[in-house]
Amino acid sequence: MGTEIEVHPAQANILRALLFKKEARFSELNKTGLTNDHFSFHINQLIDLGLLEKNASGTYGLSAKGKEFANRLDTEKVIIQRQAKLTVLVTCTRKVKGITQYLVHRRLKQPLFGFYGFLTGKIKWGETALEAAQRELKEETGLTAEMIFCGIEHKMDYSVKGEILEDKFFFIFKGVRPKGKLEEKVEGGENQWLSEKEIRKIPLPFKDFPQVVETVKGKRLRFFEKKFTEEIY
Repeated sequence: MGTEIEVHPAQANILRALLFKKEARFSELNKTGLTNDHFSFHINQLIDLGLLEKNASGTYGLSAKGKEFANRLDTEKVIIQRQAKLTVLVTCTRKVKGITQYLVHRRLKQPLFGFYGFLTGKIKWGETALEAAQRELKEETGLTAEMIFCGIEHKMDYSVKGEILEDKFFFIFKGVRPKGKLEEKVEGGENQWLSEKEIRKIPLPFKDFPQVVETVKGKRLRFFEKKFTEEIY
């Protein structure tokens, strides 16, 4: 969903109940032992959030938005399941005196401040991966390019204590024949063209950088996933 919604446990139970019904009456939903006034408050909260609808017959049902939201419930624990994020990873390539250069981005925002890699960004609600790649490239570099889909990476970052920090799927795109003037400095980062030889000398690269470079260089679609331990986050 466009914006994450947090709901009270009592509200999560209402959503769970309606996940398995077309509609239900107030009395059928209030199985929690709450007073009617207290339960009405939670019902009205869900209506205000656009997750619940009251029908003309006086019954309650999930709205279209509510159906999508409730479908993410862990029905045993009655909590919204946390899921991996869907993002794009984008670079551009160009030839300079016969040498292939890659558009590299240095991240200047938290987390992982100062790390070098390629452009990344969330896929927005209702946006295709290609549209997200084109948008991120334009917003973060000022360039446009023809996009080639190269593969998918599933990257999981853990702390030294073994706690998961990030879980992301990256749709990897390579931009060819870039057009426009490169914005070298943007809010939250810096952009520069580097050869593969220069990339190997980067002081603080993302740990998956070598695999991503190989994916962008390759001629076949590639899928890979790996767990990394990050000492700096």
